[in-house]
Amino acid sequence: MFLNADRVDLITSAIGKAKILILGDIMLDEYLFGVVNRISPEAPVPVVEITSDRFLLGGAANVAANIRALGDEPLLLGTAGEDEASVRLNQLLKEKRISSRYVVTDRTRRTTIKTRVIANNQQVVRADRETVHELDLETEKRVFSRFLSVADEVRAVIISDYGKGVITKSLLEKVMDVCIEKDIFVAVDPKETHFHNYKRVSVITPNHHEAGFAYGRRIRNEDDLAEVGNGLLKKLQAKSILITRGADGMSLFREGSEATHIPTFAHKVYDVTGAGDTVIATFVSAIAAGADLAEAAIMANAGAGLTIAEVGTATIDARQLRAELVRNLKNGILHKTASG
Repeated sequence: MFLNADRVDLITSAIGKAKILILGDIMLDEYLFGVVNRISPEAPVPVVEITSDRFLLGGAANVAANIRALGDEPLLLGTAGEDEASVRLNQLLKEKRISSRYVVTDRTRRTTIKTRVIANNQQVVRADRETVHELDLETEKRVFSRFLSVADEVRAVIISDYGKGVITKSLLEKVMDVCIEKDIFVAVDPKETHFHNYKRVSVITPNHHEAGFAYGRRIRNEDDLAEVGNGLLKKLQAKSILITRGADGMSLFREGSEATHIPTFAHKVYDVTGAGDTVIATFVSAIAAGADLAEAAIMANAGAGLTIAEVGTATIDARQLRAELVRNLKNGILHKTASG
């Protein structure tokens, strides 16, 4: 059940041989870094003196960046506006060696930008520029057509739903029908308000707040966790559910098996932005490389522990993942993983 050194080496060595499609809401993350030395005379808010700025891939694009960093080939499918932000998006995709050929231009939408102001390593405020209406029928057809054009090539599909309108119920149903017919592994990073649309998936990766909200029961203890995890598994007819629990690690629920609880591997938490993207990307890359569900969950947990030690969305490669897993093996952390 638990990962050992041989399995770590075997799986991480096999990462990098798969095409993985990422379907979802593509975003830009803008970071404004500065310092605070005074309070504004206009309102009781800090004045941030900006010293630097940075743009990073966000949303589904950050999942693609994580897949690329691990070594697999990401096929990024979604929409972007016809605006200045889309030009910057394409530049970043090119820098990360991610093709933009499957990104559909939608002139009725703006490219989503999330702007975070960081002062003294703390987020002060976030401002969003976005369009959140659902795709119109014609754009949805174009997205699905591009999905069909590569469905025979991919080992897995990641649905990255941030509730910005790309993952419509009808698009999701059509994609799932094809994936089930072709036996393609499907992983979903869910939006809680769409939770019950994600039927028959291979794995869904909510945090404990999203899982509790979707099931209608707040997770306060292990009994609540078991009820929510097993209950959602049945309701969604899913093969597995991986509930991320912050400082308490993760819990994996599977068809016909006891739950597996994995302790956190985090060293120090600086920024949880994008941690869910790393979890699902690492999980799916591990599955594509031959890991079972429990092994993939342990590897995803280790990956997330590395990225939240960075400020801003971060990625890891297979070499870093292997080193972290080996370190945890030496420290006996992986052997604390328990079923039940």
